[in-house]
Amino acid sequence: MLSMPERVAFLLLVLVCGALAYRGFGRIVKIVQQGRGAERTNGLAGRFAKAFFEVLLQKPVFKARPLVSLLHAFIFFGFSFYLLVNVNDLLEAFVSGWTTIGKGSPGGGQVWQVLAGVFNLAADLLSVFVLVGMIGLLIRRFIGKPKVLGFNTNVTLHPKVAAGGVRRDSLIVGIFILLHVGARWLGTAFHLAEKGHGDPWLPTASLISGAFRGMSPSALETGVHVCWWLAMGLIVLFLLYFPRSKHLHLMVAPLNIALERKTSRGLLDGVADASSPGARTLTDLSWPQVLDGWACIQCNRCQEVCPAHAAGTPLSPAALEINKRYFMNDNAGALAAGDHGAQGDGANLLDFATSVDAVWSCTTCYACVRVCPVGNESMMDLIDLRRGLVFDGETPDEMAEVLRSLDEKGNSFGDSPRKRARWAKKGLDFKIKNAAKEPVEYLWYVGDFASYNPDCQEISLKVARILESAGIDFGILYEKEKSAGNDARRAGEEGLFEALAEQNVATLEACEFEKIFTTDPHTFNALKNEYGPHGGKYEHIQHYSTLLLELMRDGKISLNGGLGGRATYHDPCYLGRYNGGFEAPREVIRACGVELVEMPRNRENSFCCGAGGGRIWMKDHDDMTERPSENRIREALDLGEIDYFVVACPKDLTMYRDAVKTSGNEGEIVVKDIADFVSEAMGRGSEAS
Repeated sequence: MLSMPERVAFLLLVLVCGALAYRGFGRIVKIVQQGRGAERTNGLAGRFAKAFFEVLLQKPVFKARPLVSLLHAFIFFGFSFYLLVNVNDLLEAFVSGWTTIGKGSPGGGQVWQVLAGVFNLAADLLSVFVLVGMIGLLIRRFIGKPKVLGFNTNVTLHPKVAAGGVRRDSLIVGIFILLHVGARWLGTAFHLAEKGHGDPWLPTASLISGAFRGMSPSALETGVHVCWWLAMGLIVLFLLYFPRSKHLHLMVAPLNIALERKTSRGLLDGVADASSPGARTLTDLSWPQVLDGWACIQCNRCQEVCPAHAAGTPLSPAALEINKRYFMNDNAGALAAGDHGAQGDGANLLDFATSVDAVWSCTTCYACVRVCPVGNESMMDLIDLRRGLVFDGETPDEMAEVLRSLDEKGNSFGDSPRKRARWAKKGLDFKIKNAAKEPVEYLWYVGDFASYNPDCQEISLKVARILESAGIDFGILYEKEKSAGNDARRAGEEGLFEALAEQNVATLEACEFEKIFTTDPHTFNALKNEYGPHGGKYEHIQHYSTLLLELMRDGKISLNGGLGGRATYHDPCYLGRYNGGFEAPREVIRACGVELVEMPRNRENSFCCGAGGGRIWMKDHDDMTERPSENRIREALDLGEIDYFVVACPKDLTMYRDAVKTSGNEGEIVVKDIADFVSEAMGRGSEAS
């Protein structure tokens, strides 16, 4: 189809643009390689097979925004098929007589006719899907202007991002896709007009071709050539921009998903260098974290589910990744050459990627990681930054005080270890066994809040009475128990966590027990996931919701009739999203005869209370417009007639009882723990209170 001069011109264009693009891709590889080491290459065949099917089915994309995800799927499937379409168009241009339209290639038989027809039908329909999907997304971004695509005014943004770089990039990519696919689609219509008839295998192009049939043969041939150059020439020219554009996620996202972290969600990676833990510059991050910047599709889904951003703080996990991308693009040459000092102080992550206030705003709820369609882990960057700040002595005063208390007294309240079990000694008419001194079937690791906070002590008393009534042989560690260290680690105090973990493992090793349970999801996560590397591998560890449900099913807990009322349940991050503990608390609530009504954000998509990652120890940010806990209470009240807001975590109990007061909703809804319902359904409500 192409003339000889056209073929030569196209090949020269490919050579020049390909060489320049190769240089851009090479820089990316070199920069990623300078990140610190991380083990992500085990079981590569399985990793890539899993990633292939996840990407093929668009599973990561459909985690949220179903309509937007559908439009994206239109583009994905169409653009994926266009790999074959583009190969066919090259053959058509360079192989004399080659075509899928009409009689097929030279010597082609009936089988070829059918294959060509199926190919044409797929190309025709998928072209329309791509155009519809792209137009829909452009309308959404540039006309609809959804709030989720913006940022809080206090969020750190790269100057080019602040100047509209993301919107400009989206527009360039969108126009490229529309021109590439649209030109190819119109080129097919010109082909059909040349033949003077439509083709049932090309239904939409046949409709368009009718508008061209009155044109002269030379005009139609010109149309075919112009459309081919628009479609194929644009691809080659776009190679120059591709390494810098958001469209790069086409290549990097599948790789990122394949090389995802394979450890449990609740286990953090250890520090790479104990003499200088954490991250300060880009290359202090692991290479997968560096790669995240280029995998980012700039969709802001992570920001949309972030409780800190919703509360008005300066944290945006999306901006963090986008800023990394723009910084790496701007300094690609120096970074690829290993000249990290070329950017001066600006190479510090806290100078270009995010701010100190944003780092300390994170609740480590994992929502941003879970929802990301390309497998990015922004939260891990923030934890590494915290590690660096803590090591450098730049911890907020209130956080530093709590960490000092954890180090000196083993709890976050600053109280004497002797007071840890005072609730049990004063509030019960029976003595709980001391698991540090005598064998027990169940060792109850109570946790700081359930031991020291007065509201939470009330729940601890109820749990103890329920277990005693059920005839369970259980005990607690009394003053031997220390904080499990889950939040200390996520606050960046790696050394303190290791010390607590080693001390607690030694204490547990000296005890005789068959199973461990805890009423605190944060403690549950640490014991289940974090203690293994320190010698604490416990096969039988439960959250108390699971234990209560088992005792009900075994008939050891007898419920005296249904309580009635309507309740909604809040999934704690460290029980639900981190450890999959979704159903047991719900079944306990239903077993007590309470009607359960789900909030829109539930299970994996639950909204954080705002306490995690040490945030419960810190003051509210000055820019905070609404606490995450108040946001959640408002969501519950929007359900209509709801009597109870139910929790299964001591920190949640504290946060939400306070939120009911601060939001002015006292008397509108009552915050209860699942143990409240069990105690009342057993007929022990008055005794427990």
